[in-house]
Amino acid sequence: MSPKTIGLIAHTGKTGAADLVRAVIQEFSSQSVSVKVEADTARLAGEQSRFSVGDLARETELLVVLGGDGTILSVVGKLDHDIRPIFGINIGSLGFLTCVASTSYREAVASIISGKIEFSDRALLDVQLDPQGPETHQSLRCLNDAVFSRGEISRLIRLTVRVNGEALTEFNADGLILATPTGSTAYSLSAGGPILAPESGALVITPICPHTLSNRSIIIDDSAIVEVEATEREYPVFLTVDGRSPVHVEPGTVVTVRKATQTLPLAVMPGVSFFSVVRQKLRWRGSNV
Repeated sequence: MSPKTIGLIAHTGKTGAADLVRAVIQEFSSQSVSVKVEADTARLAGEQSRFSVGDLARETELLVVLGGDGTILSVVGKLDHDIRPIFGINIGSLGFLTCVASTSYREAVASIISGKIEFSDRALLDVQLDPQGPETHQSLRCLNDAVFSRGEISRLIRLTVRVNGEALTEFNADGLILATPTGSTAYSLSAGGPILAPESGALVITPICPHTLSNRSIIIDDSAIVEVEATEREYPVFLTVDGRSPVHVEPGTVVTVRKATQTLPLAVMPGVSFFSVVRQKLRWRGSNV
């Protein structure tokens, strides 16, 4: 893939983002590649633009995102059904989803222009809430995870979970995470869940601090349909997808989670594998004994 039109989006609150935006624009422009810049990103760099993230998804071939993993998740949440490949340049911290550090932006641009970048097709989740009917229905999409959690009161919540219509269990816990392989290295990992390779064809259900000690993460086929029902009426339950604003889940509401029909092509640099990223980001160096 050698794109002729690039969409550029940056986390405007990151230190050094303005200089990096200007440098990346200059680098692409010097190679006669058209760059369309998202409106807030353009203002950061002293430019003018009318483009939203959705506009860029419709009008460009590749989205270059400057920021961290959270920035990429935010962009994915604004794409709707106009999915475009994403190339991430890291000006964040850990950066499992980004390709290169900001100091290597010239190498990144050269790889994009030469068509040497590769893509990993990442599963997305469709999350459906239907408390009463069409007027209250909500449809959400995420790349990492759907997280059910308690509110400000430090009490356990009860969540009944069914997989393909069959009862799994009622979790009595601080919360519950349904994660894609991409999201398995995020909150689910912190809660004790396993790491899934992107092509594993699986989803993972991970309870957060379960009251029943035998409740552990369970890996399911990514064709499964998961239903989660909030059964505790006294304490509130909230749903957060990819770290966005929480949605209150009323008691008795069934939240349905399934793999989306679309996938996200996430760029990787040539010769960089998922396992090499895991070794680098998690600092796996073997035994210290």
